[in-house]
Parts: sequence; structure tokens; C-alpha cells
Amino acid sequence: MSKKPVIVFEGIEGSGKSYHISNVSKYLRKKKIDHIKIREPGGSLNAEKIRKLILNNKSNFDKNTDLLLYLAARSENINLLKKYYRKKIILIDRFIDSTIAYQHYGLGVNINFINSINQYLLKDFKVDFTFLNIVNKKNMVKRLKLRKTLNRYDKFNNAFYQNVQKGFLRLSKNKKNKYLLIDSNLDINKNKLLIINKVSKLI
Repeated sequence: MSKKPVIVFEGIEGSGKSYHISNVSKYLRKKKIDHIKIREPGGSLNAEKIRKLILNNKSNFDKNTDLLLYLAARSENINLLKKYYRKKIILIDRFIDSTIAYQHYGLGVNINFINSINQYLLKDFKVDFTFLNIVNKKNMVKRLKLRKTLNRYDKFNNAFYQNVQKGFLRLSKNKKNKYLLIDSNLDINKNKLLIINKVSKLI
């Protein structure tokens, strides 16, 4: 594995992935280690514009339109990602597996359609390691209630989120040596230490 790996943080709403990616970024800054941190959808200027459109509570897109908007945002990030690929550590809040988990396992979009566009966009760009954050229904609901504002993807029913999480788990089984499952129902400080220790080994 490259010492400038691409590290992705995945998980459903309220699973703690955004918290942990920010914590890893702080750790790398303290160590003065070059890295970039982006989110999907979002990252580049144009991708952030698409993010606002996708997550707007007034939006009501067809599932295929939703997929294409997510992939359009990814397309806008490609030059940024490839610019730093193997030159800096790249941290990504949601990536390819989120597209499959949400759009295929959650909404039923054809997986071959998703894979073919991803392959076209990403070509040789590879993810090296993924932290998959798992959360139970009780804690997910509790954490969403603490948010000041909720976007469109924070308001699906519980069955949707459970299907998405099961999708993530199925994807993780195919790449066991490149995944670490984080039980975010457990103590957050223990998980912070677990993730930092793994990142230190990856870099």
C-alpha cells in the first residue's frame, strides 16, 4: 500500500464518520503530514453547488437523476483527486461504496449502471482503506434529533437506512483486508484511538 493512501470514511447518517474524518485530519495536521480532506457530494466548487441541489429539502428527484447528480459531483472532483493521488494522503467523507449502498441497496438503481459510470470516471484511481461506521437505529435517531438542520437524506424511513447499512456490510465482506468496521454505538474515545492507530499504520 502507498504511504500516501486514499482513506475513505463510510456509514449511514448519525454513524460518526464525519466526526472521525475531522479528527484524523486534525491528527495529520499536528504531525505536519500533507493531506487533503473532501466530502461527497461536494469537495470542489462546482461539486458543492451540486451538493446543495441534491440535499435541498425541496428537491424531489427520480432515483436515476439522484444517482447522476452524485456522479456529476464526483466528476467535478476527479481533477482534484488525481492531482494529489499518491502525492498527498487523501481523506474522503463518502465515496464509491456510498453510491452503491444508497443508490443500489437503498433505492434500487441497477448496480451495473453505477459501476460502469464509476469505472469511466475514476479509471486507475483506487481506494486503499475504508473505515465503515455502523450505528443502531436508536442512536441514529437520537443523533439526528441533535442536528440543527436536516437535509433531504436525513429524512428517509428507517427501513431505507437499514437496507443501506446492510449494503455497506455486504461490500465490506468483499474487501475484508481493506475495511475496518467501527461500532459507533461504543465509546467514542475508544473509537478515536482505534482509528488513529490504524491510520498511523497505513501512513
